[in-house]
Amino acid sequence: MLDILYKDHQLIALNKPPGIAAQPDKTGDPTFLEQAEAYCRQPLHVVHRLDRPASGLILYAKTKTAMTALTEQLRSRTVEKTYLAVVQQAPPEPQGTLVHFLRKNEAKNISVAETKESPGTERAELHYRLAGSSERYHLLEIQLISGRHHQIRVQLAAIGCPIKGDVKYGFRRSNRDRSIHLHAWRLAFDHPVSGERIHLEAGLPGEDAVWAAFRESLSG
Repeated sequence: MLDILYKDHQLIALNKPPGIAAQPDKTGDPTFLEQAEAYCRQPLHVVHRLDRPASGLILYAKTKTAMTALTEQLRSRTVEKTYLAVVQQAPPEPQGTLVHFLRKNEAKNISVAETKESPGTERAELHYRLAGSSERYHLLEIQLISGRHHQIRVQLAAIGCPIKGDVKYGFRRSNRDRSIHLHAWRLAFDHPVSGERIHLEAGLPGEDAVWAAFRESLSG
């Protein structure tokens, strides 16, 4: 059963579970896009990325016009994207802005964070705040400013706060289901036809004790 957050003639937004690719990749594995297309009974257009091991809000366009309009909003940074991440090591400050210059390694499918701009790097920026803590973990709320390859994962790892389960970026152990505790939580954008500001929110993965421990932190 798909968790549908919004739909009309232009768009459909869904809550993607962890572990399934949002769009086709080199593995050729079945994708969440294919599930959404089967539900809509039409081809859909990818608006933005969401990493396979992450969960949360994914938006697809039903028309090329809607896709173009939303892509332009992403380019002009009028789309508000809020993520949640669980880390074991608390950040050095309870809130802050991270700026790095990311270099993508295509062969290894990773990005590396550098402190200074150099040829081949892309500027990456995000804001974070400490939203809650449990006995073992900390919850970070992240406002994504730019949209780079593995940006949140590599930037948090660069300050010593790799995301729970993300062994690719330095967490010690993987999660049993190979997910990572990164969730695309909220999305706000202007509707491509009406211009109305749309605010969407995706619930946390239901059968996860770590996410459950932080639900109360988000209730306000």
